[in-house]
Amino acid sequence: MSYETLLYEVEDGILTLTMNRPDKLNAYNATMREESIAALDRADRDDAVRAIVVTGAGRAFCAGADLSAGGETFDAAKKDFVDGEDRLRDGGGRMTLRMYDMKKPIIGAINGPAVGIGVTMQLAMDIRLASTKARFGFVFSRRGLVMEACSSWFLTRLVGMGQAQEWVLTGRIFDAEEAKAGGLVRSIHEPDDLLPAARALAREIADNTSGVSVALCRQMLWKMAGADHPMEAHKIDSRGIRYMGANADAREGIQSFLEKRPAKFAMKPSSEMPDWYPFWKERTFE
Repeated sequence: MSYETLLYEVEDGILTLTMNRPDKLNAYNATMREESIAALDRADRDDAVRAIVVTGAGRAFCAGADLSAGGETFDAAKKDFVDGEDRLRDGGGRMTLRMYDMKKPIIGAINGPAVGIGVTMQLAMDIRLASTKARFGFVFSRRGLVMEACSSWFLTRLVGMGQAQEWVLTGRIFDAEEAKAGGLVRSIHEPDDLLPAARALAREIADNTSGVSVALCRQMLWKMAGADHPMEAHKIDSRGIRYMGANADAREGIQSFLEKRPAKFAMKPSSEMPDWYPFWKERTFE
């Protein structure tokens, strides 16, 4: 399957998903939105994909929304922002919500300018690495807009309220060093070292972990970020330990440790998730 705006490449358990409109600095349009959601769906179904690295072709990560339509770019009366339920929905939010519900971990390799949706899409990724050439900007107030892609929920959880307020209210562009100091990115790399570093991190996941364990732990971390009491975490911890403890990957993980050998996990996230997954859609405790 090919895409108009993306490159989709799987190698040894790692999907590299590259935004591929380099002549437009990978500006985000409706086609990229729909293809990105479809690519995430595809990756989540594929047990050969253990981790995802997202980056941009050329010198930019993503320069924000494609503004070629001029002042009417965000006019919902003139654009198709209506989903099948006849509700107005932000397109960037549709993509980040899909990321939020993924079974597979997502690593951002931020290779250049990332503003608007180019930075807010990163917030739903699990880990972000930046090139020395990366630049970031929550520029909405300078365009007469507001935050999108669910970033008002994600950003404060990643960097805290004070830092979020400064970056969003000023709308200014800042560099990778400031992004790291503020907690937005994990590490900074020379341009040629960025993708190898991101893939090495993905390799740690792909080679050493249970895919089902990773899927459950990823969702436990994200969903519990909004819980109102630790009892909510206790409920899902208890379910998870009971389920995994009775299944093959826990037995293999413990046995491989005792035998001092690499584990060979066999459970498949596509078909062997517990019957209570996705757990955030109901609140019972059994």
